[in-house]
Amino acid sequence: MPWRIQWTDQAIRDLSRLDRPVARRIVSKLEQAAREPLRFFSRLVGGDDYKLRVGDYRLLALLSHETMTILVERVDHRSRVYRRQ
Repeated sequence: MPWRIQWTDQAIRDLSRLDRPVARRIVSKLEQAAREPLRFFSRLVGGDDYKLRVGDYRLLALLSHETMTILVERVDHRSRVYRRQ
């Protein structure tokens, strides 16, 4: 059973600023990861967030195992995504 995906307002804004083909790749990879998140996501050191790598872009999310929900918090280039938290 796939996990539910929820987007924060910030993540939606981040995604809308990206080029359309890049945004499509990110959404496609996230939908693929929703079937088995622990296989695709890596936990960040020193926090509860997880990251999903999609080329040079990163998606930061919280995974809730109780509700089987992926809450997407940020989407940006790897050089910027960790700074703005």
